[in-house]
Amino acid sequence: MPKNAEAVYYSDYLKLDRLLDAQQPHSTKYGAEAHDEMLFIIVHQVYELWFKQVLHELRAIHQDFSKPQLDDKALYLVAHRLRRVLTIQDLMNDQVAVIETMTPQEFLEFRDYLVPASGFQSIQFKELEIRLGLTRATRIAFDQQSFYNRLNDEDRNYLEQLEEQPTLFDRVDAWLARMPLLEFKQFKFWDMYQQAVNDALDHDETIIRENAVDAQQLETELAGIQTNRDNFAALFDAERYQSLREGGAVKLSQRAMLSALFITQYREEPAFNLAWQVITSLAEMDEKLTIWRYKHAMMVQRMLGTKIGTGGSSGHDYLRRTTEQNRVFKDFFAMSTYLLPKSALPALPAEVRDALGFSLEIAHRSV
Repeated sequence: MPKNAEAVYYSDYLKLDRLLDAQQPHSTKYGAEAHDEMLFIIVHQVYELWFKQVLHELRAIHQDFSKPQLDDKALYLVAHRLRRVLTIQDLMNDQVAVIETMTPQEFLEFRDYLVPASGFQSIQFKELEIRLGLTRATRIAFDQQSFYNRLNDEDRNYLEQLEEQPTLFDRVDAWLARMPLLEFKQFKFWDMYQQAVNDALDHDETIIRENAVDAQQLETELAGIQTNRDNFAALFDAERYQSLREGGAVKLSQRAMLSALFITQYREEPAFNLAWQVITSLAEMDEKLTIWRYKHAMMVQRMLGTKIGTGGSSGHDYLRRTTEQNRVFKDFFAMSTYLLPKSALPALPAEVRDALGFSLEIAHRSV
């Protein structure tokens, strides 16, 4: 039986009268309508609709991570919503091919009518970046100030207030840092893992010394082993790790990084699987955003060559640099530096495996 008291009509429910009347080509103000401006408008409106849905999911995810505890039920919803975001991102990336059916000359028919409007004035996309954890200090120079000067007062104030709030990255870092089981009774993951790392590197060094063809090869390969030793040493040394954070080499706190490593190395354990899915999805979301920026940069270069953007940026060069720099969860990619093969991992003590067979919240209460 219907739950609604009044009948719902399809076009009224979707507000199609307003939605389908929202495409108003600007070129008609100056003469004949540029045919491809309709495509340009619709593609960008669709992007904004998807941005709205992604933000809807990210706000809910952010709220969950803001709670003192995140039980398995809540973590399942987080993982589910992140997978939805990833599916939307695939659509957004594929959509670039639609606008690329427009030739550069067709774009130039209306492009100069749009000055100084620009895609970097998309407040939803900037909110998406800020909510994820992209700070003004880590942006390229143009985005640190010039971009904000091109916004109206309401939008600028909204984004600046948003920058003062904890980001999803901040919440994820705190969630990982408070993860139980890094220490469990007599078990200390740090000590166990560090010993496993040293054993693995000693093994690699033995192989190198026994199989080196000449002194130069031996020196080069041993230098590589030493670099790995230094990287791992910084991981386990609080002071050295903090220096890496201050220098921008890593963003995650030391405890959060170690928790992420523990989860990833033992992801098949029941209590870790959902957490591992979340970590993987956050990394994949960052990757898909990078792909989107790259495709956008290539599309702009194809359309404009070396021309500046309508909003005053350097066009393709600006987009190319944001592609390289505007990443939030890159530590989850760099984490592979510290991973060991399964064969090199020591078996977890029985009491730890028993605790991991339930949930992190149950394990936390039992410590």
